[in-house]
Amino acid sequence: MDQSGVLLWVKAEPFIVGALQAPPPSKFSLHYLRKIASYVRTRATEGAYPRLYWSTWRRIACGKLQLAKELAWLYFEIFDNLSVRTPEERLEWSEVLSNCTTEEEVEKKRNQLSVDTLQFLLFLYIQQLNKISLRTSLIGEEWPSPRSRPQSPSLTERTSCHNKNWNDYSHQAFVCDHLLDLLELLLDPGQLTASFHSTHTSMLSQDAILALSFLIEGTVSRTRKVYPLHELALWQPLHAESGFSKISKTFSLYKLEAWLRACLTENPYGPSACLKSGKKLAWAHQVEGATRRAKIACNVHVAPRMHRIVVMSQVYRQTLARSSDTLVGAHVRVHRCNESFIYLLSPLRSVTIEKCRNSTFVLGPVETALHLHDCENLNVIAVCHRLSISFTTGCTFHIMTPSRPLILSGNQRVTLAPFHTHYPMLEDHMARTGLATVPNYWDDPIVVCRESSDAAVFRLLPPCEFYVFVTPFEMEGDTVEIPGGLPSEYQKALAQREQKIQIWQKTVKEARLTKEQRKQFQAFVENKFYEWLVKTGHRHQLDSLIPHTAASK
Repeated sequence: MDQSGVLLWVKAEPFIVGALQAPPPSKFSLHYLRKIASYVRTRATEGAYPRLYWSTWRRIACGKLQLAKELAWLYFEIFDNLSVRTPEERLEWSEVLSNCTTEEEVEKKRNQLSVDTLQFLLFLYIQQLNKISLRTSLIGEEWPSPRSRPQSPSLTERTSCHNKNWNDYSHQAFVCDHLLDLLELLLDPGQLTASFHSTHTSMLSQDAILALSFLIEGTVSRTRKVYPLHELALWQPLHAESGFSKISKTFSLYKLEAWLRACLTENPYGPSACLKSGKKLAWAHQVEGATRRAKIACNVHVAPRMHRIVVMSQVYRQTLARSSDTLVGAHVRVHRCNESFIYLLSPLRSVTIEKCRNSTFVLGPVETALHLHDCENLNVIAVCHRLSISFTTGCTFHIMTPSRPLILSGNQRVTLAPFHTHYPMLEDHMARTGLATVPNYWDDPIVVCRESSDAAVFRLLPPCEFYVFVTPFEMEGDTVEIPGGLPSEYQKALAQREQKIQIWQKTVKEARLTKEQRKQFQAFVENKFYEWLVKTGHRHQLDSLIPHTAASK
């Protein structure tokens, strides 16, 4: 470690939220990204640099990379959602789109959007995180890299997490293994050509280091204040180490790379640190017959707000319900939970649900991405910016989303349905995350898969099977109905069912039953209802809703 006491680490969010959990297009290789880097630099006056407009990216992606337009928009929109925007700005954009009546109008509005060009190139490159490696699939591990890799506390700790998006050791290894490639993407075209011959003479602009702050941040002398990379690299005492020249106002690529490698260390606010030293939470109570105790941890007591992580694992046959400041703005990972009902009623940054079975999830608004992987028989209810699923079976999603749901490979019997519940603070939480009721693309997914059999992988829930969901908790707030209402065909189905109930009640009333007959009839109905509760498993949910203390709700 250098004498300055600077610690740098790879940020978790670009990988947790930004790296799509699917193999990237082949045209996202370094060869093509270098060509794009040169192309955009030479077309600065055409909306390509330093800001890349949607119209320009669409032309590059569709014309030169041969991507489908919807896929080009997917990557552009994912990155745009990672940008620093206020909730008010997000709501304003939703209002703009909701006022469009045709696809042509939507496209014109999208043409006004732009992203940081250099950061977007880095974003495209990190999609390689989930690239399928033939040698990995054959021998079960990565081929040793000649470049230095970060050392984790133990080998088992690095290999225990198969989800690279949530494995900060994978993030660190990826950046270290490809650091020179990442830096070369940020060079000017002339510098890029020269770098093939020598990295000692190549110089990076301050804009390039600013872009690299998308992936790297750090601190000084182990203080808790987190700085973006460019602020540390430009700090006067570090000029010699970081390679900054006051004369040219540029950085030596050779010195900068060496400094980054010397300072890069484990993310102190990443998922691994949360599991090792995070605060354990007693949100779930041990139930009779359970062989494993629920494990819930968070790093809220040490992490800045933008770095909050909550990890839940092995919740079994329980109802877990929380509306807590601990969850606000947190990245949440739910792992190996079975036969449970989980309510996380706070505004969330992202949610990943993995290897869960036979459970119901009711989530507060998810500001970025809700992703499910390797799950079975789940009922998921959420307002989210983006839903993506992979290798799920028999799952139902009641969602409200301004982005088209993303169905990746390996899914079977996916059911999409309109969002159908509310809780008192829901609209307030939606406003805090910048999520509106329109536009809502819950019924228009993108199916991204290689298997031809996946073409009919999803269905829309028939209105005859639709019921509203009651969130059974009391809390302060003004929301008293489902935000945005229900689609007309589903509202009509509910009205018809309500009419049948009224007819039945009228029939019973006009039957002129005696007091004894009414008593017998009531007992009969209650018994049938109890049998239905037991058969469907709802009896377990009702029992678990009984407060553990008199003060619980």
